[in-house]
Amino acid sequence: MKILIKALAKSPGSQWQVRLDGEAINFRSEAEARAFADTLQARIQAPHRFPLNQQRSAG
Repeated sequence: MKILIKALAKSPGSQWQVRLDGEAINFRSEAEARAFADTLQARIQAPHRFPLNQQRSAG
């Protein structure tokens, strides 16, 4: 998944946007946008386990 952060306008107080593939989420500040992107990246990279009943059916 590609995560992009960009300013929507080149003026003070402009909104910032985080784009995730085809989705876009707007934020009031660069700090909010970066915090969201950092949290999302950490969650994507975190280890994930399948529930036990799905592990049995996959094998």
